[in-house]
Amino acid sequence: MHESVQDYYGKTLQSSSDLKTSACCDASSMPNWLKPLLANVHDEVMARYYGCGLVAPQLLSGLSILDLGSGSGRDCYVLAQMVGAQGKVLGVDMTTEQLAVARQHQGWHAERFGFANVEFREGYIEKLDALGLADNSFDVIVSNCVINLSPDKDAVLREAYRLLKPGGELYFSDVYADRRVPAEVRDDPVLYGECLGGALYWNDFENLAKQHGFSDPRLVEDRPIEVTDSALVAKLGNIRFYSATYRLFKLKGLEPACEDYGQAVIYHGSIPGSEHAFTLDKHHFIETGKVFPVCGNTWHMLHATRFAPHFTFIGDFSRHYGLFEGCGGGIPYDQQMAAGAASCC
Repeated sequence: MHESVQDYYGKTLQSSSDLKTSACCDASSMPNWLKPLLANVHDEVMARYYGCGLVAPQLLSGLSILDLGSGSGRDCYVLAQMVGAQGKVLGVDMTTEQLAVARQHQGWHAERFGFANVEFREGYIEKLDALGLADNSFDVIVSNCVINLSPDKDAVLREAYRLLKPGGELYFSDVYADRRVPAEVRDDPVLYGECLGGALYWNDFENLAKQHGFSDPRLVEDRPIEVTDSALVAKLGNIRFYSATYRLFKLKGLEPACEDYGQAVIYHGSIPGSEHAFTLDKHHFIETGKVFPVCGNTWHMLHATRFAPHFTFIGDFSRHYGLFEGCGGGIPYDQQMAAGAASCC
């Protein structure tokens, strides 16, 4: 599938208007603090962008970031502003045409930002070991609607875990299905290029993440994907697809389920852009100054990561109270298309 994907993104697609579905279009709600950063990205880079979400987690100043499937470089140039002159961003992509666009404007962005901290390398995201990247060398790894295009997702997650520093996170948006995708959909070059053919069944993805050390995948946001092309609808049948953003932490001690130890946190309101509340994931909207009960895994995600200075921690692990209330199974995504959601970029 590598050749098919390279041809689709390098030659067939010339801008986001050429896409046939909303899968690779960013319909996420954009926070106000991010808009000025996007305004600093070159127009050609923006025009060749095909992401499905926002991959700009907070508190990145001075950090080392890896972007898997960086394409034309939009996310890299946004992240470059967030990490600042003391940080660095490395983009990896296999599509020569996309890399050419990203590299062509490196000087333009360096002049705009006042520093140069972005590098691009050609390579496959399932073969990162071939690039000579050291173990435990990145604070955050991001990816935007690309892992679904990889024929070896197992290797992508394995390499991501290897490359992350302890306490680091894989923060990425991608496309998932509500069931396992049949061969006739997987093998269709257009459906694969549109990020649907290679989409994992959501439960298979979560189990795969756990196998590679990401013990408690956290869903940040999601939306149903609209397919309006009648020919594609006929091929897909009743399969439903979702764009979803996850954060996976590289942390020791996370448990398979959310266990209750009577713990809580108090958010200080000190993260820029989140003065009134901090959103860890879809189920953890933590208001400033309010005692917020958390499970043991959430405690670790805040206590053993870059977020720790922004919280007061209450309790310990000395007493266990059973499963944390509200934890359960079933598909985690919203089933209805949000009102006013865009069909494409």
